[in-house]
Amino acid sequence: MKYYIIAGEASGDLHGSNLMKALYTEDADADIRFWGGDLMQAVGGTLVKHYKERSFMGFAEVLMNLNTILGFIKFCKKDILSFNPDVIILIDNSGFNLRIAKWAKLENYKTHYYISPQVWASRAGRVEKIKRDVDAMYVILPFEKAFYKTYNYDVHFVGHPLIDAISEEKIIDETAFRKTHHLSDKPIIALLPGSRKQEIKKMLSIMLSMVDRFPNHQFVIAGAPSQDESFYQSIIQSKAIALISNRTYDLLNIATAALVTSGTATLETALFKVPQVVCYKANAISYQIAKRIITLKYISLVNLIMDREVVTELIQNDFNKKRLQKELEQIINGPKREQLFLDYYELEEKLGGKGASENTAQLIYSAITT
Repeated sequence: MKYYIIAGEASGDLHGSNLMKALYTEDADADIRFWGGDLMQAVGGTLVKHYKERSFMGFAEVLMNLNTILGFIKFCKKDILSFNPDVIILIDNSGFNLRIAKWAKLENYKTHYYISPQVWASRAGRVEKIKRDVDAMYVILPFEKAFYKTYNYDVHFVGHPLIDAISEEKIIDETAFRKTHHLSDKPIIALLPGSRKQEIKKMLSIMLSMVDRFPNHQFVIAGAPSQDESFYQSIIQSKAIALISNRTYDLLNIATAALVTSGTATLETALFKVPQVVCYKANAISYQIAKRIITLKYISLVNLIMDREVVTELIQNDFNKKRLQKELEQIINGPKREQLFLDYYELEEKLGGKGASENTAQLIYSAITT
């Protein structure tokens, strides 16, 4: 069978790579063409476009690059027609993928969506378009199935793929890791400032202000695969701060605490059982627009899944040096640290067991062969 997969961002690349592995296991003759990243490329198939080429963040940034984005959409449609797949698999990345789904449905392609757009967060009216354009939806958050049910749309809850990705991680030799990356023997505070230039610039400067306030800890930045080391160094400007790229999971394996930009990383950090403070600061225009259309009580996946505040969220003006210091102290030495561990175990139970990628691959293969 011929599969055309479209993923965006580092998280989509990760989940796409695991889905591809499962598809190759399910279908020995699978021919896969995809938009993704290095992880997907390492599995096999044919890479069409790397997600680094179309990494735009926020409403304002998207508007500024609208012509470029529309050019990518036009190219994608043409490439799909040329490849003529048996199924198109869309992974998250709603701004791009829902446009492709609408077109693909009109062209009579089978459309399957893995990792739902966050329609439960804003613009729930998009559900009607999803029902119209998507043949099958595979969701990874337990509350999403119930959400779609209220719109009379049956979806498949397949479990969360991070459970598999993290369970496959090997326990590292901490002493060797510290030596290799020239780290001190102090407890590590991991900094996860995001993956896009705009958000990293906004987040990292405030995160780094904690270094002098916690001299008994080693601060380490988890560099995103989408960014060069030189970009981080232009912000760091200090030898006291370590940068380790493409080893986020290894870093979380040994971290004492973490400051994390809202997104998938908050859930990854929780699954590694690392106490964290969730941070977010957007472009002022983007933030004002988001406030008017997002209806959620929380922004972190941890709190959304638990439906209560488990991790502290410092958003926009609350993300400042004074608040950040206070909250970081709480998760390093305060009573909140022990409570977080208990909450994290409950969170993992809610996410279900292993096998999200395999479950999804089996359902997709069964759907297109019957």
